Amino acid sequence: MLNPSANESELVRDLAAAYRQMTDQIGRVIVGQNEVVEQLLMALFSRGHCLLVGVPGLAKTLLVSTVSKILHLSFKRIQFTPDLMPADITGTDILQDDPETGRRKFVFLSGPIFANMVLADEINRTPPKTQAALLEAMQEHHVTAGSQTYHLPEPFFVLATQNPIEQEGTYPLPEAQLDRFMFNIKVGYPSRAEEMEIMKRTTSTQYVDLQAQLDGEQIQRLQEVVRQVVVADHVFEYVADLVRATRPREANVPKFVPELLSWGAGPRACQYMILGGKARAILHGRLHVTTEDIRAVAYPVLRHRLVTTFNADAEGITTDQIIQRLIEAVPLPHEEAAAKVRRA
Repeated sequence: MLNPSANESELVRDLAAAYRQMTDQIGRVIVGQNEVVEQLLMALFSRGHCLLVGVPGLAKTLLVSTVSKILHLSFKRIQFTPDLMPADITGTDILQDDPETGRRKFVFLSGPIFANMVLADEINRTPPKTQAALLEAMQEHHVTAGSQTYHLPEPFFVLATQNPIEQEGTYPLPEAQLDRFMFNIKVGYPSRAEEMEIMKRTTSTQYVDLQAQLDGEQIQRLQEVVRQVVVADHVFEYVADLVRATRPREANVPKFVPELLSWGAGPRACQYMILGGKARAILHGRLHVTTEDIRAVAYPVLRHRLVTTFNADAEGITTDQIIQRLIEAVPLPHEEAAAKVRRA
């Protein structure tokens, strides 16, 4: 647990230690997926929402519920279906008798969105009207019912899942709503050794007792500490160069960009890349952001903000492959490049 009277440097050390303990606790339930866990925690400490994309059976739901337990946060799961209405997730006014006056009055009955951590399972299976209701909650941290506004508990995170295979009968999220998610986290298949371990754990009577590491108040304080991490000018320049290189109509972009991308990332990608870099630096026990941090978060930040062309789709080129080529094409800032030469 964190010391509430600690200064910033002590908090960073404590958080780095807590991060190791959290990953250890999560590892007792979830086999592998270390990169997914790190990206999820980076988003949580940056006040960001996540989109988890992976085929069924990869423990996406179990991962989110496990994180909520070790962070001592309230957790609600919403299974999105085609008949789900906005009031089903936000809540609605119901008519009740007032025992004191004997008159009837409207009372707000809160929905499952009123939790610290909300799992929106298969978010693309519900119509746009319900998706839009979730969007307001994600962006504004409140919901509106009638003429009243109700604030959501803090901290508040939405973690949505999507199945990348079966798209029949789905409602793809529009780009404007995808842009609200800080990270698009790709959940892949486990290795053979990990799959063997999964079989052993899940087919026995083994019970895991998880220990809470942080509470909501401590998480909010750490979110403030993350925003105070120092970022040098050359890192800002590198982020700007990297994001602007995704826009096919910008001058001096790499030659492959107009061929493979019809639209690039907007300014929100820059903001989330810096915040993600700050969170990663703290989780690794540092008080400054490096370009290595930026490169690490570039994939989850950019992969859902790039719109590929027909040529790219026809050739089977993914956004991850384009991001890799961008990282190779965009040069490091002069200060860092010179420092690497001196170290060599």
